[in-house]
Amino acid sequence: MVLEGSSEALCPTPSLELRPSCNKSQTSPPLSTSSQPHDGVFPEDKEPVKYGELIVLGHNGSLANGDKGRRRSRLALYKRPKANGVKPDVIHNVSTPLVSKALSNKSQHSISYTLSRSHSVIVEYTHDTNTDMFQIGRSTESMIDFVVTDTAGSGSSQGGGAAGEGGGGGQSAQSTISRYACRIMCERSAPYTARIYAAGFDSSKNIFLGERAAKWRTSDGLMDGLTTNGVLVMHPAGEFVSEPAPGVWREISVCGNVFALRETRSAQQRGKLVENESNTLQDGSLIDLCGATLLWRTPAGLRHTPTLKQLESLRQELNAARPQCPVGFNTLAFPSLAQREIVDKKQPWVYVNCGHVHGYHNWGYRKEKGPAGPGGTAPAGTGERECPMCRRVGPYVPLWLGCEGGLYLDAGPPTHAFCPCGHVCSEKTVVGWSQIPLPHGTHAFHAACPFCGTWLTGEQGHIKLIFQGPVD
Repeated sequence: MVLEGSSEALCPTPSLELRPSCNKSQTSPPLSTSSQPHDGVFPEDKEPVKYGELIVLGHNGSLANGDKGRRRSRLALYKRPKANGVKPDVIHNVSTPLVSKALSNKSQHSISYTLSRSHSVIVEYTHDTNTDMFQIGRSTESMIDFVVTDTAGSGSSQGGGAAGEGGGGGQSAQSTISRYACRIMCERSAPYTARIYAAGFDSSKNIFLGERAAKWRTSDGLMDGLTTNGVLVMHPAGEFVSEPAPGVWREISVCGNVFALRETRSAQQRGKLVENESNTLQDGSLIDLCGATLLWRTPAGLRHTPTLKQLESLRQELNAARPQCPVGFNTLAFPSLAQREIVDKKQPWVYVNCGHVHGYHNWGYRKEKGPAGPGGTAPAGTGERECPMCRRVGPYVPLWLGCEGGLYLDAGPPTHAFCPCGHVCSEKTVVGWSQIPLPHGTHAFHAACPFCGTWLTGEQGHIKLIFQGPVD
């Protein structure tokens, strides 16, 4: 092995064969830029094998402008008709000016580590028949399987649609998500283990870590590194569906090793290696790409969540109970799941500090909560109202059913709502998500509604809904 600063580092040295993986505790990382149809192409007599599903938090069932192709709010990963994985094969020590020539072979996957102006290390990869690879990032190039754009944190709570500036149209000019953010490698044989790695291959099948990127030699003489803004992962502390509890946020390296978080998101000094944790995804694992957070659900975990048809049945059951406004005595009704942006005239509203459900009314503003408007009352923009039932003052918002079933922890009745956005789901779901701190910015964490991304408020971040039944 040629060390940085030695005389041999100025010119290419004989290639060295690598061990099967750059992470000693796991199998080879499969990588590829081949993009297969995402719903799979399989023999008619065989049921496709699903590895799992990725769900982007902050989008309530679809992007703001609709799911289109690879740009969507949810993606199922299926076993490919043909393996497209690659694994580390050979390491080269080369003079940095010769890197472009060494990377000119576009049929060869490789990772380039620039150690100095005169010395680089290139790791070549070879085909792996035992793994499938799926790439995730902001780029719309064909090698990216799942195109992800920024989701607005602490966004508007109005409307049940997505709360993201990059929701479905163009990409944000100030996006902090990498074009080639990460890659997920799935074993093609049972138990179909899925592992996550930072960075993805570009159109030339290369990953390039420049001189300023955090990188280092490992104890066994190989290379590893971190991406600029990092890929953070949090595995649940227990079973996601039975005993939901948050784990600890970690950073994943290019080779899939696990590290404590850096002091700030893009600091050059890596955190401490966490040897007893792995990059293996499990049901409920969260992946943060510095601008969007993804939830990994396994097929077993998804069996505990409500389908769209079941959510529709729950909506109809709520409406069949004929909840009424306790003041106006008009019957309330949740709008159809497809109607997630326009408030319906029969839609229920809630005082989020107490949970009392009413129909919409344009009164009850507290004078001291804002500048006086017509008639001496505060303008509607303040959002602070006094509940006519208990006199508690707080936000007054419309209720929206959570339409993304994959974010539910069970298929229980929709009896609770997140505060202050008003998204309605089961008690277990609101309790579970209100405990999870989600990354925001360079080093902040906040619990947020998984359906819209709004930061949670109040003591618990959620409220039990108090409906009044029909008088007759």
